[in-house]
Amino acid sequence: MIGDGILFYHSENRVSLVGRPSAHNWVQFHAETGDYDVKLERDERTAVNPTGKRKLYRFQTQGPTALEVLEKANGGPLPEIKFFNMGDLTIGGRKVRALHHGMSGAPGMELFGPWEEAEDVRAAIVQAGEEFGLRQVGSRVYATNTLESGWIPCPLPAVFTGDAMKAYREWLPANWYEGTGSLGGSYYSDDIRDYYLTPHDLGYWPFVRFDHDFVGRDALERMTEPKRRKVTLAWNGDDVAEAMGTLLRKSDGLAAKYIDLPLTNYSTWPNDKVLHGGELVGVSTFSGYSYNERAMLSLAILDLDVEIGSEVVLVWGEEDGGSRKPVVERHAQAEIRAVVSPCPYSDVARTTYAEGWRTKATV
Repeated sequence: MIGDGILFYHSENRVSLVGRPSAHNWVQFHAETGDYDVKLERDERTAVNPTGKRKLYRFQTQGPTALEVLEKANGGPLPEIKFFNMGDLTIGGRKVRALHHGMSGAPGMELFGPWEEAEDVRAAIVQAGEEFGLRQVGSRVYATNTLESGWIPCPLPAVFTGDAMKAYREWLPANWYEGTGSLGGSYYSDDIRDYYLTPHDLGYWPFVRFDHDFVGRDALERMTEPKRRKVTLAWNGDDVAEAMGTLLRKSDGLAAKYIDLPLTNYSTWPNDKVLHGGELVGVSTFSGYSYNERAMLSLAILDLDVEIGSEVVLVWGEEDGGSRKPVVERHAQAEIRAVVSPCPYSDVARTTYAEGWRTKATV
């Protein structure tokens, strides 16, 4: 897997690909080096955009009362928009394009339009949401939604090996996403390929279709049955509290790796060992705290024979006191028990979303 994204249809011959930079870079490479009649425009996220602004704003209104908030902001009933389809709203006097989806395990919409209209739309949504308890709680909370809905947002791009990928690696600027990201966690391997993930691992196989030609088709056709599957790990609260408590006990020596809240990831591509009966059975990737579930959760890829409901051990922290990454303090590894749980963890996502990989994860 190199990357994933959502392709938004704007009008005939005009679309937007939204996701991590790895997907954009791969598409841009083929557009520039292949025989395609296509023009590209990059609309980088604000943090890395030299202009300080984007061409389009992008908001998400998610949660149990999201549709009520949007209905009030729209000034009337919402149009019927099927799951993962798009429609039009009017918010703050502005026409808004809306994608119906659910990042938080509850119904909601992703909204976008011209950057210059962003503040009018945002203010109208915030005002409409006051009576429904809408609160702005900071951008760091956004990433925790993926824990409940079961989406792994940052697989390591599988581009670092093989002669077939050499031209792509030479095309990539050294200061782009692939060259500046970091590995982290307790899982170690000398072979970068051991960090790669497949569509099977990520739960994407139901999306694969062989009724058309596409780049990478031959590789998928050769892919055997899955050996691992995506699950949610529900961390043991007592073990989490014990690890965090070492920060307050000088007599313990090195404290456990700091568990930041609400998002615990301290590297671009986190990989923590997961043990069952003392044997390595997979890796834990994206992790954080869900206030909705009152639990520390992580998304993991485990061997198929590790059953839902099993107790496993997640090794938190890095070997030998930690790596040289600036964001890694000296620390001791901690073992945290976790229960192997369905993915998505949110019951709403598993029972009410459109038929697909989420709704199949019911046991």
